[in-house]
Amino acid sequence: MSPHVLYVTAAYAITAVVLAGLIGWILIDQRARKRELAELEAAGVRRRSDKTGAGKP
Repeated sequence: MSPHVLYVTAAYAITAVVLAGLIGWILIDQRARKRELAELEAAGVRRRSDKTGAGKP
């Protein structure tokens, strides 16, 4: 084997760990945003893009 195998393996491992961490962070943040949105909608706050509003011109 090449003398650089350890370096290459470590680089791939670090990259995999960083990518997994970023994906995990995104998924956790997505859950938090969905929870916040559900709380706002339960409180009566509606989105501006919601076209089901009552009689708005």
